[in-house]
Amino acid sequence: MSQITVGENEGIESAIRRFKRQVSKAGIFLEIKRLRHHETPFEKYKRKQIQRKRSR
Repeated sequence: MSQITVGENEGIESAIRRFKRQVSKAGIFLEIKRLRHHETPFEKYKRKQIQRKRSR
């Protein structure tokens, strides 16, 4: 789960941008997409390659 703390002088727009960036780095959107639809063997292979790159 991703969460951020908004600074006292920070605008809401920059906080939303930071949150979106953190969510995309964590791979949450990809995980939701994977769970919603059937995944072909090739898609599974590509997903695992991306995960390996992230874990380096």
